[in-house]
Amino acid sequence: MTPAIDISCCTGSSLPGIVADLAALRVKVFRDWPYLYDGDEAYEATYLQTYVCSPRAAVIVARLDGRMVGASTCLPLEDETENVQAPFLAHGFDPQKFFYFGESVLLPELRGQGVGVAFFREREAHARKTSACDYAAFCAVQRPATHPARPPGYVPLDDFWARRGFVRHADLHCTMRWKDISEPEETDKTLVFWLKSLTGAALPPASHP
Repeated sequence: MTPAIDISCCTGSSLPGIVADLAALRVKVFRDWPYLYDGDEAYEATYLQTYVCSPRAAVIVARLDGRMVGASTCLPLEDETENVQAPFLAHGFDPQKFFYFGESVLLPELRGQGVGVAFFREREAHARKTSACDYAAFCAVQRPATHPARPPGYVPLDDFWARRGFVRHADLHCTMRWKDISEPEETDKTLVFWLKSLTGAALPPASHP
């Protein structure tokens, strides 16, 4: 990792102070593939109140020369919104056993330098420190390989996530709504979950696509 990139963990009373910068960064990064998100900072600032209001939430922040260039969020699944908890409840999984890893954003020019690895490492450390959760979970948007906006030569992050110890759980998925940059209005998007054991507890059986 480039030494100039500073990684820190923001929690509790430090979270409100980073909301504006994080909202702006999310809008910028999520505009690219695979999210194609046509968002606005006011909506993002409102969405991020979920983390501000969760006592055990954390945002892992990457800064370069004092400027936020990346961030990664996490909080107990039981503090997340209903649509994110819904697939776990439908499968009979106790949300209290899962720590939810939200989205990670990083400016494109700083990727491939170890920041993404640090995001996972720091979130796992925070989850173990602040909870008794057996599992970490995150979800990734599903886009068809034939999507016209898919960049040539795009390589999915599946191998990167697998190297972090996560397993794709194909029948565990949620729905989120947002407006793509090419769409006139919001549409439903499907996101599939990946799970990792934090304690050595056996994972629920994973299905295959």
